[in-house]
Amino acid sequence: MLEFSEGLQAHRKTLFVEVILPLAISRNYTYRVPFEMNNAIAVGKRVVVQFGKSKLYTAIVSVITEHAPEKYEAKYLIEILDDKPIVTDRQLKFWHWLAEYYMCNEGEVMNAALPSALKLASETKVMLNRDYEYDRAQLNDKEFLITEALDIQPELTVSDIVKLLGQKTVMPILKALFEKNIINISEEVSERYKPRRRTYLTLNPEYHNQESLKELFIILEKRAPKQADAVLAYIKLSRQQKAVTKNELIEESGSGDSSIKSLIEKEVFIAEERTISRLGYDEDDEIANFVLSDAQQAALEEVQDQLKEKDVVLLHGVTSSGKTQIYIRLIEEMMSTGKQVLYLLPEIALTTHIIERLRVYFGANIGVYHSRFNDNERVEVWQKVLNNEYHVVLGARSSVFLPFNDLGLIIVDEEHETSYKQYDPAPRYNARDAAIYLANMHKGKVLLGSATPGFETYFNARNHKFGLVELNERYGGVQLPLVEVVSIAEETKKKTMQSHFTSVLMLDMEQALANKEQVILFQNRRGYAPVLMCRVCAYTPKCINCDVSLTYHKHSGKLHCHYCGYKEDTPSVCPACGSTHLEYKGFGTEKVEDELSVIMPDVRLARMDLDTTRSRNSLQTILNNLEEKKIDILVGTQMVAKGLDFADVTVIGIINADSLLKYPDYRANERSYQMLAQVSGRAGRRGKQGKVVIQTYDPGHRVIRQVIANDYADLYFTEMEERKSFKYPPYYRIINLDIKHKNPEILYNQAEYLANELRKHFGDRVIGPEQPLINRIRNYYIKSIMLKFERDTISIVKAKAIIRDVITQFQTTKLSKGGIVQPDVDPY
Repeated sequence: MLEFSEGLQAHRKTLFVEVILPLAISRNYTYRVPFEMNNAIAVGKRVVVQFGKSKLYTAIVSVITEHAPEKYEAKYLIEILDDKPIVTDRQLKFWHWLAEYYMCNEGEVMNAALPSALKLASETKVMLNRDYEYDRAQLNDKEFLITEALDIQPELTVSDIVKLLGQKTVMPILKALFEKNIINISEEVSERYKPRRRTYLTLNPEYHNQESLKELFIILEKRAPKQADAVLAYIKLSRQQKAVTKNELIEESGSGDSSIKSLIEKEVFIAEERTISRLGYDEDDEIANFVLSDAQQAALEEVQDQLKEKDVVLLHGVTSSGKTQIYIRLIEEMMSTGKQVLYLLPEIALTTHIIERLRVYFGANIGVYHSRFNDNERVEVWQKVLNNEYHVVLGARSSVFLPFNDLGLIIVDEEHETSYKQYDPAPRYNARDAAIYLANMHKGKVLLGSATPGFETYFNARNHKFGLVELNERYGGVQLPLVEVVSIAEETKKKTMQSHFTSVLMLDMEQALANKEQVILFQNRRGYAPVLMCRVCAYTPKCINCDVSLTYHKHSGKLHCHYCGYKEDTPSVCPACGSTHLEYKGFGTEKVEDELSVIMPDVRLARMDLDTTRSRNSLQTILNNLEEKKIDILVGTQMVAKGLDFADVTVIGIINADSLLKYPDYRANERSYQMLAQVSGRAGRRGKQGKVVIQTYDPGHRVIRQVIANDYADLYFTEMEERKSFKYPPYYRIINLDIKHKNPEILYNQAEYLANELRKHFGDRVIGPEQPLINRIRNYYIKSIMLKFERDTISIVKAKAIIRDVITQFQTTKLSKGGIVQPDVDPY
């Protein structure tokens, strides 16, 4: 009786929850828990709440308390969505740290962290999964009503469904339909989820004895020899593997689809359609073995030793030194202890390429997570990581947000890459730095790998904050590629240029193709021509929303803005002076591909840039074709520079190195060296020494000399002297404030006000406001204020608190109307 009364008392307690809403609000909101939900509420669960004028949102419970908010009356929660938490306590602490460090709100972090399908809101779009068959008789009345409505109208918002059912509590119904795979939930409705299905075949038990099988062969050999071949092939395959798919049988037997179909109709085979996870791999994948070279073994042992002393170790290994194999050995070691491993890569391009290599070693134990996955797939990975079903996760920067339970090691490959930094929207985090904090929370370790480390990382390693391990020889004793620099100016004078290609590059390409080898050409600009210009009056078409010229794309025949996506038709007459003398200036990957197809008409060309890899499987198709030697020359942007490993690529052509070297940024030399060294590293990775041809107008440039000599140390020490003199990282920390407004005059006043207020606290540490290189994007004019803080003599936490106060104070003034202030901590 006493126990019952205590339970009743707990049930009747007045509870309140502080929740994180997926909105950019500076404080978390508090709601009251209805008594009947007291026993079900828990930190990390999703709840449905009303916020603003009847808007519904999915929020995450971050705190449970008995204290009501003082300044406002708490509304009631509408619904609890989960039986158990989908976000862990550690994740909530990690979100809080990200919000504090990168000067944003926890709601913005939640928005970045959670897959869209876990963030149901009034405006979330819902659609039927047209590729999945289900029995509507199994649905309840409300589920049936929603599917009927989606038959009539292909997309409905959550608000539409609230009106349709006449009730606010629609989220659990949508959650149930989503889990049954009947609907897709997405804020981006362009990609449709298609379950991965395979047809598996089994031999009818009737033919399991020798006599009946013999009779079947006699009949089939007379009437349908192709069907007899299929049965023979099935018996052969079934001895080698547990299950046989229809496609495998067609390939093995050489019989057509019709023969297999006839055998199914005759009930010789029993066909079973199975929905399989597109994330996992067959359990019985063979584990491949490899032997580390002496240099790799020494580096591995040194990494292991240093990880005992240091939380973070930098593995500085030249391109093609076999860093991935060292990572595999460390992952195996970590898995044997039962801990999880996160393997971070900067690009989806790399993820797709490396997963094929890693799945050989880890089979079903490896999960993959990146933004090309649709919402259903991302939720599937999220749940598997939460339930500890994946021991290794391979992913791009967003995978730091996954709900790890016991993270023992984070590997950050190509740690120098700018792709680890998120630019828009907030949180503007760097996944490399966030990974170091995340590992620390789990009491795990971090291994940073790169052939050309970021200066901040190398600085920390040289100052013994991080461990440092060097690996200076290529795997298998392969020599580093021979680098030749060719002057474009000289060849133009001698008239030996063919379009954008010097005679040296043409000769090397022809030689490689004659030897049945492959070529990669790098041009750091996509599109056909960056500028269309009138020869008479110098008119250049500009974007109507941004302060940039439009780029001509030949495949669409239109002028494109690479910032906001605006497009317009290419004019045939100059809109300014009426002249017909319009010409294209500069060139991008599309033009390189186009002109090469004229010069070398028999060569199989492909292009790898943002335009050709937009669709879901296009990137993997290009990489597969390159590996299978269906491509002779691949033309690409920086995507080709990152981690690609193909045996027959022996020549790399850098079409114009000057576009990298002449960029007005204090990191320009560091980035140029990294890009040139990384691109060069794609050549001659197996056996034969590769060749790199760098075309430039400035062959004597210091960075090019350092690339030829492979002298990273010289670059580092030279640049660090300049960084120290001019107060740049790693000696100083930088925080940028971008102020945006649609009216340039109001923007000027806002930026001046903020700069003056900040100077009251920080003096000459405040630089600006200045106009950035591109001072208008999407109709917003921009001014930038830069703050530089000494690394050792000023508290960055206190500095951020003051900046937050100044911004908050500014936002309370009338002057701030229509303005946006975006802080960016550690900008790139």
